[in-house]
Amino acid sequence: MTKTKFVPGWYTEPTPAGTYRSLFKWGDPAGFKHPNSGLVRLVMDRFGLKQEDLEKPIDLALDAIPDSVPCKMAEKHLKEFRRICGDENVRTDTLDRVAKSYGGGMIDALRLRKHIIENISEAVVAPRSQEEIAEIVRYCDKERIPVYIYGGGSTVTRGMEAVKGGISIDMSKHMNQVVKFNEIDQTITVQAGMTGPQLEEILNNAPSRLGAKRAYTCGHFPQSFEYSSVGGWVVTRGAGQNSTYYGKIEDIVISQDYITPRGEFKTLEHPRSANGPDFDQIMMGSEGAFGVLVNVTLKVFRWLPENRKRYSYMFKNWKDAREACREVMQAEFGFPSVFRLSDPEETDVAMKLYHIEGTIADSILKMLGYKPMEKCLLLGHTDGERGFSANVDRKIRRICLKHGAFELSFAGVTKNWEKGRFRDPYMREDLQDFGVLIDTLECAVTWSQMETIHRQVRGFIKKRPNTVCMTHLSHAYPQGGNLYFIFIAKMNTIKEYLDLQYGILDAIQKSGAAISHHHGVGKQTSPWLEDQIGTPQMDVIRTLKQHFDPHNIMNPGGTLGLDMNPDQRERRWSKNLED
Repeated sequence: MTKTKFVPGWYTEPTPAGTYRSLFKWGDPAGFKHPNSGLVRLVMDRFGLKQEDLEKPIDLALDAIPDSVPCKMAEKHLKEFRRICGDENVRTDTLDRVAKSYGGGMIDALRLRKHIIENISEAVVAPRSQEEIAEIVRYCDKERIPVYIYGGGSTVTRGMEAVKGGISIDMSKHMNQVVKFNEIDQTITVQAGMTGPQLEEILNNAPSRLGAKRAYTCGHFPQSFEYSSVGGWVVTRGAGQNSTYYGKIEDIVISQDYITPRGEFKTLEHPRSANGPDFDQIMMGSEGAFGVLVNVTLKVFRWLPENRKRYSYMFKNWKDAREACREVMQAEFGFPSVFRLSDPEETDVAMKLYHIEGTIADSILKMLGYKPMEKCLLLGHTDGERGFSANVDRKIRRICLKHGAFELSFAGVTKNWEKGRFRDPYMREDLQDFGVLIDTLECAVTWSQMETIHRQVRGFIKKRPNTVCMTHLSHAYPQGGNLYFIFIAKMNTIKEYLDLQYGILDAIQKSGAAISHHHGVGKQTSPWLEDQIGTPQMDVIRTLKQHFDPHNIMNPGGTLGLDMNPDQRERRWSKNLED
């Protein structure tokens, strides 16, 4: 008799619009990716859960968000915004204001599950043109109305949280069009509210959509790709999963056009210049604190998916794997596109997620001495011209085998990862329905720092009993890379979560790593920024802020470590979150 496989009580219905769940659910309201049996087994074993503990969710947060937070903005201001943008483009209902003030971070989800509504704007304004944005900013500066900017809402650093009230400018509704395309220069200029899928669809179909001679790609694919905006990528200095080949967003940006309280600020469309400091680099990472990014010109690359070479290798230990990765990045034969190395604990989880566990490949690995909680998985793919892509793949193989790796490319590991690369966040809600939290913090490290930082930060996380800590290297460079620390923990209160998150940030900073490689600062990590970069550098940010925004209307309330309140400086947020 076949034993029936246990399936937890996952929520499988389309999320009703207007509910708390609709605001913290990732992605498509009707989209799901439930944890597979291997991950379920891990969670049950690690947290001592029985089947009955996973049969009924604790709270699905299906309550409708009440229109219970009145708009306190003076009617004369609302009247002016309606005059500028049209009545239909000014919203004051609670639901829309929460939706445009909360992001995609775990702290946002935890608050919404507990029906905590705080730090929201008084109105959501959706401009239809650059001219309307300029008029809105001028008016807000004159009237001292705080301005926050909403692009795609995927921020995990409380980047658009309206701490001071004011308005949220919604760039997603109208400001999402192609401004121009230049095939000779291989550039495209788009409005900041365009999403990743919109941009890629246009570029991949450039012959029909843009009258181009061939298809193109932007090459920027963050995990939030499907629901993040181009403007958000730029102002947070984001990185896509293919950044090892295409670069971070600051390597892709050619020029930018902002509306600031001082007026328009536009950089020039030159690939490089020596005209003093680089203003593109100054404006990227400003997170809405200097002005509204309206248009951005990006490099584009030939889209050649037929030339992609997928690879995956298993190493016997973390040291050998790191050394192989460093050699790949420093060998100067070119770079792969995706380059992702998992540490032993993440590898054990990956064996379950990518359907390796229990296969012939798994049996072979065990026979050859690749041990649990020691072996490390490297996966990725190459892109580019056919000969280049094939050569990079060959060179990676040679180096990996030299360092004792077992080739798993035949097992389809990378293809399985690619299937879930944008959908893995869907599992977050499923786990959280049963009190299990999964979250990520990342940092930039050098090769010489990597072992120490991995040991110290992981050591802090593992001090918490029964906590999973998965780490992987990605976004690699000849000089180092990015380390992701992903924890899975059973928690009962928001305070537990904040204590762990803040402790990890402390551990990252004490270890000597950069507290963010690509998530940005927002208001979440702002208390750590000055100690991270130094007071002279912080003074430059303060000076730029004073120049562009002398009345502090642009994203006030702690962004980039500016104008923090005492609770923020003490790394607290509110009694609501700490009780």
